[in-house]
Amino acid sequence: MLLIADFGRVLAGPYATMLLGDLGADVVKIERPDCGDDTRSWGPPWTDDGEASYFLSVNRNKRSEFWDLRSDDDRAAARELVTRADVVVENFLPGTMARLGLGYDDVKALNPDVVYVSITGFGESTLPGYDLLVQAVGGLMSVTGAPDEPTKAGVAMVDIVTGLHAAVGLLAALRHRDATGGGPARRGLAAVVVALGAREPVRRPPHDGRRAARHG
Repeated sequence: MLLIADFGRVLAGPYATMLLGDLGADVVKIERPDCGDDTRSWGPPWTDDGEASYFLSVNRNKRSEFWDLRSDDDRAAARELVTRADVVVENFLPGTMARLGLGYDDVKALNPDVVYVSITGFGESTLPGYDLLVQAVGGLMSVTGAPDEPTKAGVAMVDIVTGLHAAVGLLAALRHRDATGGGPARRGLAAVVVALGAREPVRRPPHDGRRAARHG
């Protein structure tokens, strides 16, 4: 069984690891001990047990560890986990995991066969990759809504599609690892690239010179 160390938070990272959990992987989700993942408080709706439906919708088939990664003891536990993991997934701002001693180079030294997936908004830029921001910068809002009013898609589509792409990429990395006999692999995914690919009508102007209209 694959072991996934899930350092993802909110949506893109957790969605990717949830898909692996759905396929039978053992997913260990790392959460802050004070309040857990941000989405635990994103309600209503709530379940009868007081859990946010949003959190449950992207974190099924996982088990959680509540570790403070600024603590030496908890960071040591995290290092032990990544030493055994087949895959590490994180979507912090670039540089965060390295400062915690859990960056790609750190984990590769502990676990030479690891597949390490980093999801960011804008590559190595420290600009936060909020879905709304990426929809705007990536051009998706330019083809959504009424003619004179750029509009955000009703759901966090960029986060969801980014998570899907991340899952596909890590599966490909695992297949490559198995086929070639091992060795570390790193996969980086910038949400803005996903948004650029999603705005299919915008790709018309280079061919006929016309500006793409909004399509609803």
